[in-house]
Amino acid sequence: MADEANRTAFLENQGRMIETTGKLKQVQNQMRTKEAEKKRAFLTMEELKQVPDDTNVYKSIGMFVLETKASLMNEQEKKFKDGEATITTLQTSKEYLEKQITEVESNLRELLQQDPGLARQIMSMNVV
Repeated sequence: MADEANRTAFLENQGRMIETTGKLKQVQNQMRTKEAEKKRAFLTMEELKQVPDDTNVYKSIGMFVLETKASLMNEQEKKFKDGEATITTLQTSKEYLEKQITEVESNLRELLQQDPGLARQIMSMNVV
């Protein structure tokens, strides 16, 4: 009976590990995307700073649209700040998920130490 309970606990933890690892990868991908967007906005602002204020500038939206420099600068600053805020939130999520993974790993290790037969049983299971 204890063997079955340990096996069930192991499988639940294994499922939780897979789910949490997937979420962590998703958060890491979102962070990379936001970092790239933030960098693009920063570089665009740096280039715009070198342009005289009365210069015609164009925004690319699948085609080019005439914009004022101030409007384009404001838009890029907003993208940059939004990127920073999103990255901060994602970093918090990432840290939380990493703690969950550590906890699940600890639970799995503890289960395997408590029941050495469980490790043999799991190793003999058919992997689909």
